[in-house]
Amino acid sequence: MAAPLYTTASGQILIATVGLPARGKTHLSHALERYLRWLGVKADAMSLGDYRRKVLGGPKSPDTDALRRRVLEEFDDTVIDFFNGGGQVVIYDANNGTQARRYAIREKFGKLGVHVMFLESICTDKSIVEANVRSVKVSSPDYVNWDPEQAVADFYKRIQGHERFYEPIENPSFPYIKVINVGQQVIVNNIQGYLQSRVVFFLMNIHNRQRTIYLARAGEALIDHLYKADADLSSLGWQYSQRLCDFVIQHRQQAAQASIRRAKDGILTPGGHEPGTGPGMSGRPLEVWTSARKRSAHTTLAFADKGFRVIERSQLSEINPGVVDGLTPDEIRAKFPDEWDKKIKDPYAHRYPRAESYHDLSIRLEPIIFELERATSDVLIIGQSSVLRCLIAYLQGRKPQDIPGIVVKEGELYEMAPKAYGISTTVVEFWDQVKERQLRRGSSTTVSATCSAAPVLEAMAEPQVTDVVA
Repeated sequence: MAAPLYTTASGQILIATVGLPARGKTHLSHALERYLRWLGVKADAMSLGDYRRKVLGGPKSPDTDALRRRVLEEFDDTVIDFFNGGGQVVIYDANNGTQARRYAIREKFGKLGVHVMFLESICTDKSIVEANVRSVKVSSPDYVNWDPEQAVADFYKRIQGHERFYEPIENPSFPYIKVINVGQQVIVNNIQGYLQSRVVFFLMNIHNRQRTIYLARAGEALIDHLYKADADLSSLGWQYSQRLCDFVIQHRQQAAQASIRRAKDGILTPGGHEPGTGPGMSGRPLEVWTSARKRSAHTTLAFADKGFRVIERSQLSEINPGVVDGLTPDEIRAKFPDEWDKKIKDPYAHRYPRAESYHDLSIRLEPIIFELERATSDVLIIGQSSVLRCLIAYLQGRKPQDIPGIVVKEGELYEMAPKAYGISTTVVEFWDQVKERQLRRGSSTTVSATCSAAPVLEAMAEPQVTDVVA
């Protein structure tokens, strides 16, 4: 197994969330867990609420309140078990709204040698609380089969009950981070160590505004699988780039229309309650990011011609294969047998001579990760499969060792929308590379008709939808 990108030299860390309900604690917890896992840190976001529902089988009631202390102790034991099993960081997702509770956490885990820091989420913007309640809380297991408005009213009563006892963090000796309005302002106190500093920097770059991230491979090049050539698109690659542009525009327009229909039925798109933040052409704008490599950059030209903002980012360049550039697997095995064996044993961390590993590529992409977290518009990233594998692994909260095995096919559009509990991923096929190449081998008349034909969404495969929860 590859070594993690970063280790906790100061020991194990527990990050305990603090805040009233519907303040975005779970959103922050899962975003932080996703980032730490992508770095290679063995981290887990553990929710007291989820554990309570698992043990008690439903919402709180007078009959179950007597079990609260036992459930809390058992939950703490699961956190300790994670640390004993080699875990490095736990995000302890709970209200922890009193000074007494926070002192108890610090004493209990401090005795075990775990460094405790607190993450307090404060919301002074009532619209953020309203959006959190309506888009997340009323759909929780506590409100199954409830009328939505009754669920909202009940949850606000729950918030009022917590407000009577809530005590904000004021102890200057506590290491803590205060995040106000999910990223509008961040207050830091007594933070120590490199990894804790990375946590702070990450939290300074995130928000909870609704947006969609699209990922697609670049078109076919004239000289494929040769990094040094930096070849331009083939004629089929140019056709692919136009099809991708037409499909994305039509797909977003349909998403906007679907959002309008849901709104008429009283179903609000999260974040869409604010003017100019809905999906599609009439809502959030779309930026297209790509590398300076010809194959990727020229795939975006159709978008530039349509007036979309296209940004070239050097970090998005494909992985450098080094001395094995242009070689087939059989040729690599024959010329570099020792290196081949090392690659098979550790495909994530191994690098061929004068090459990059996926580990190196992940480090190179870290600025892109922060740009994605800061982005308030929709973003389409067009690049090579190696880059897209790393970004998918980050967004889905997967382990670094999973990256080399992620399959990203030409002709697939990944549509990824951040949610409170993870990432919703939809994969839509818009281009059949086998069929298109077969048509190329047919008559020139057939090819001409294929090139000029407008893409029709209804004729394409139904999208495969996968909800990924970190």
